[in-house]
Amino acid sequence: MSPTTSSRRVTASDIARSLGLSRATVGFVLNDTPGQTISEATRTRVLDEAKRLGYRPHTAARALASGRTRIVLLVLPDWPLDFNLRRNIEEASLALDEAGYTLITYTPHPTGQARPLWETLQPDIVMSMTTFAPGVAASIRASGITRLIPDPQAPVAEEYSEEGPVLQVQHLFDLGHRKIAYAGSADPRVADLVATRQRRASEAARERGLDRLPSRNIELTDASAMEAIEVWRGAGVTSIVAYNDDIAGTLVGASLRHGIRVPDDLSIVGHDDTPLASMFEPRLSTIRMNSIGLGRYLAQLALSGVEEREAPSVGPELQVALIPRESTGPA
Repeated sequence: MSPTTSSRRVTASDIARSLGLSRATVGFVLNDTPGQTISEATRTRVLDEAKRLGYRPHTAARALASGRTRIVLLVLPDWPLDFNLRRNIEEASLALDEAGYTLITYTPHPTGQARPLWETLQPDIVMSMTTFAPGVAASIRASGITRLIPDPQAPVAEEYSEEGPVLQVQHLFDLGHRKIAYAGSADPRVADLVATRQRRASEAARERGLDRLPSRNIELTDASAMEAIEVWRGAGVTSIVAYNDDIAGTLVGASLRHGIRVPDDLSIVGHDDTPLASMFEPRLSTIRMNSIGLGRYLAQLALSGVEEREAPSVGPELQVALIPRESTGPA
């Protein structure tokens, strides 16, 4: 049976035997070993034969020889996998693939019964989209992994500032609104992010001389949204800053079903510019994030840690922009 039809893995020895070359020569070509005086014609013969026989490098053996698995493990918080997060991960995965690395995501759960993936995969680096939970960094280092981002032992970097809520408040303020409420999400998995965005919105309101923003966390239901709207409207609120587009869409739908005109009676601005924002009328004013740029930045951050190069500088990819649409209007 020929190597192409056998279930056995094709090896460098098979290629060497087929071409009548030494195993060492074939190994030098397949591993692109520097410092070898192998002719281009021989290199081409080896690579063509490897392709014909269906040769694939043995990942475990290569990792053992090089000391690298070329795996980047991204630890995700227990957040809903929303549109922008998916786009970030997809773009980071593509950028790392172009550099010869595989991105694998992992979400630890509170039960903690499964063996952590950093022990199973032995990745070159472990990244987290938030600070590592207590004990996690120690567990990663105990498994022999030395590269972590963010590194708990490194000096604390300047915290990323959420500018979306500032733009939301500024947009409504420019339209003449002086009674603004904040609608967060009742999903406990995003409680920290909700609190951060609410705090930034409140700071922006205070800087513009506005009263403290009344706030409520709502469920994605008509009843929960209307309960909040009725309380706020009774207090004279004319506009709402929403945690994300899902919350904004829920508020718009509840308002319209109960005879409240958007934006004539109530302006609502979302966050994230998901496809939902432009799928219904009135289309949502919202905050657009550069999810592709963020994904690429994440990949470059990983590569800087693995290949010990300078970390990428923060650039336009972390900037946000207000996209005005029909869900907001003058007070």
